[in-house]
Amino acid sequence: MTTQVTFRQADDRDLDLLVGLFDGLARWMVRNGIDQWKPGAKGAEHFRGRIADGEVWLALDGGRAVGAYELWWDDEQAWGPQPPVAGYVHRLMADREAAPAGTGRVLLAHAEERIAARGRAVARLDSMTNNPRLRTYYEAAGYAAVGEEPGKLAADGTRYGVTLWEKALTGLTRP
Repeated sequence: MTTQVTFRQADDRDLDLLVGLFDGLARWMVRNGIDQWKPGAKGAEHFRGRIADGEVWLALDGGRAVGAYELWWDDEQAWGPQPPVAGYVHRLMADREAAPAGTGRVLLAHAEERIAARGRAVARLDSMTNNPRLRTYYEAAGYAAVGEEPGKLAADGTRYGVTLWEKALTGLTRP
């Protein structure tokens, strides 16, 4: 069965919703022993900045937000200076209680379509190196690990390692 969600671009009226999605997923990660996100780590100011600087998309099921993601057009912190050939997916979030099965893949597909529509040929993302579940997930979604960044700087000033992932977007460009 195909997951049927619709998308809309988030705006400042969605800040509390985005923070709630992030915190809900962060709490689920903590409960499940996944050392990735921490509740409270991304507040309204983070999402306000991402909305102003790029794109933040909400996935809706029957009018209810069940997921979201950020789309960046550069990511020097993880990838270094790069030519403008890629879009960078961040904060891929599916509500673990309300999202239909397959929502994460639908979010990724939407991001890939947005990147291709912008004329860019590659989707990129990163995940914490010590998260084998995400490694398996992104590999199954067609992403290839292309490197490591051992010292990505966190908002709190600490550093952590990330795996760099990319996927060629052949055939996704729209007329």
